[in-house]
Amino acid sequence: MPRVAVLMPARDAAGTVRAAVLSILRQDFRDLSLVAVDDGSRDGTGAILAALAARDRRVVLVPGSGEGIAGALNRGLARCDAEVVVRMDADDVAHPRRVGRQLEALDADRALAAVGSRVRLFPRMEVAGGMARYAAWLNGLVTPGLVARDLLVESPLVHPASAIRRAVLEEARGWRDGDFPEDYDLWLRLSAAGHRLGNVPEVLLDWRESAGRLTRTDGRYALSRHVALKAAWLAAGPLADRREVVLWGAGETGRAFARALAPHGVSVALFLEVDPKKIGRQVLGVPVVSFAEAGRARGLPLLVAVGAAGARDLIRAELGRRGFEEVRDYRCVA
Repeated sequence: MPRVAVLMPARDAAGTVRAAVLSILRQDFRDLSLVAVDDGSRDGTGAILAALAARDRRVVLVPGSGEGIAGALNRGLARCDAEVVVRMDADDVAHPRRVGRQLEALDADRALAAVGSRVRLFPRMEVAGGMARYAAWLNGLVTPGLVARDLLVESPLVHPASAIRRAVLEEARGWRDGDFPEDYDLWLRLSAAGHRLGNVPEVLLDWRESAGRLTRTDGRYALSRHVALKAAWLAAGPLADRREVVLWGAGETGRAFARALAPHGVSVALFLEVDPKKIGRQVLGVPVVSFAEAGRARGLPLLVAVGAAGARDLIRAELGRRGFEEVRDYRCVA
């Protein structure tokens, strides 16, 4: 039994899947299998995978019916007979040391349930501002503490750059299929169960950017679905016994969280703002006051819901000066 099973779903990826597979088979760490799920491809993906499996017995080809990413992952997971499951996508390229470095990280910290890595977006001409900002933010999450701190900002691990303990995946019953991003849902569920997540502070995956990426074309990855997941996580965890919160930010992000929390019985008592045009007004029927009145948030959970570049760090500094401790007294969300 290999120590690592690399789980790679593929659908209509004939142009990229061979390079992805070879980047795994050429890893410095050799004690692995590659479980490739051909999820109902209509191009040459299946034939390419079959040819690779014929050349290298470490490749296990699993036929699928086009059931989608979560179903394909769970179908492949059933064939992953290994201690650690490493995720890979059929259009990315793993660095030769990737698997070995991630195993070292998991061995060094037995409390880690999963570990990702820094990533490099490619090809450069396809990388737009939003994805570049996301990658820069994610590449800064180099400790489990930083991952936990920013858990509700964005998905803190890149799914195809992750390595997950199989026992943890079994405990979580794999990936859930629904109207939400299956990867972020998994990280939130693992965190809610008390597991630690981390990132290796090295670039170990070249992560392909393209206009056809599911995160751009599938409604399950829309911002509103991410916000709904975060609100549900908050309501079931940190806000389980609370009925009111304070939101720093009465803009689009703050309003989105106010609306998403309402179905869980959590209302907004107050908005804090720096924008003088909003201060003194009401948003969603809730008064907006100056950030200088942040002391009014004491005793209530505070969510910092801002999306402007650089604003989060300024607010953290301001709240720190006022004696607020992140995670204990407030959380940043986006």
